[in-house]
Amino acid sequence: MGQIREGARLGAYAVAGIIGLAALYVVGVFAFGGAGWITAPFRGEADQRENTVASGEFRQTTYEEFFDLCAAAQNAEGTIEALREERENASETRKAHIDQSITALRSTRIESVNTYNSKAAQEHRTAFRDKDLPYRLDLDAERTTCTD
Repeated sequence: MGQIREGARLGAYAVAGIIGLAALYVVGVFAFGGAGWITAPFRGEADQRENTVASGEFRQTTYEEFFDLCAAAQNAEGTIEALREERENASETRKAHIDQSITALRSTRIESVNTYNSKAAQEHRTAFRDKDLPYRLDLDAERTTCTD
C-alpha cells in the first residue's frame, strides 16, 4: 500500500506541476504582449468605436461639418447671384472680373457639394448628419436647400 500511495502522490505532483507550468506560460504570454495577437481583432473594433461613436468631439465636429458644407454651397450661390446682378450695370473691365469670380465660385460650390455628398456616403459619418439635412446635395440645382 505504501507504494501505491507514493505513486499517487507523485502523480498528483506531476499533474500539479503541469498545471503550474501552464499557468506560468499563460501569465508569461500576457506579460510579454502575446495576448495582443489574440485580442487584436476585438481591440481594433473597440478602438474604432471609441474613436467614432463614443467620441463626443468626433460626433459634434461631424454634425457641424455637414451644416458648414451645405452653408458653403449656399454662400457661393448667393455670391454668384449678387455678382450676376452687379454685372448688368458694370463696365467691360468689371464684367471680365465678375466672370472670373463667378467661375471661381462655381468651382467652390462644386467642391462643397462633392465633399458633402462624399462624407454623407461614409457609413461612420451618416449617423451624425442632422435629420433635417438632405442625404445628398444636387450638383445641378440652381439653389441648394439645407433642410429636407
